[in-house]
Amino acid sequence: MAETEAVAVCFVVKIDDKSLGVFNSCDGLGAEFVIEQREEGGNNGMVWQLPSRIKYSNVKLSRPVTKDSAKITRWFSEMAGGISRKTATIEARTLEGTVIASWSLDGVVPVRWSGPQLSADSPKVATETIELAHHGFLGSGRGN
Repeated sequence: MAETEAVAVCFVVKIDDKSLGVFNSCDGLGAEFVIEQREEGGNNGMVWQLPSRIKYSNVKLSRPVTKDSAKITRWFSEMAGGISRKTATIEARTLEGTVIASWSLDGVVPVRWSGPQLSADSPKVATETIELAHHGFLGSGRGN
């Protein structure tokens, strides 16, 4: 059986198993260690590079405005009464719906939603973007 190439056509997003729909762009899946530099007295030939903590970048998902757009505004409205962290799953899928990779994010909260910029002078596709912050990856996904 041949492996599926990592060419994603869409990204399916769920928050605590509630679908937010399909997105055509996903940016920011990543992590980095914060490195602290320490100089050692008497050792002028090097500087110690010590990993301290890990930082996770915010994830930005974009798509054309659809009926699913109401799911995002509903989620934001629910959070207005008090923030509760959720678990999110992002699945990269092919045109046929085959899951290529998936990432499970822990402690997700919405950071920002930006809706379409509508103008009669510019007949572009109306798009929206949601930005999510999280506390890290859970180990059960295929992309982790």
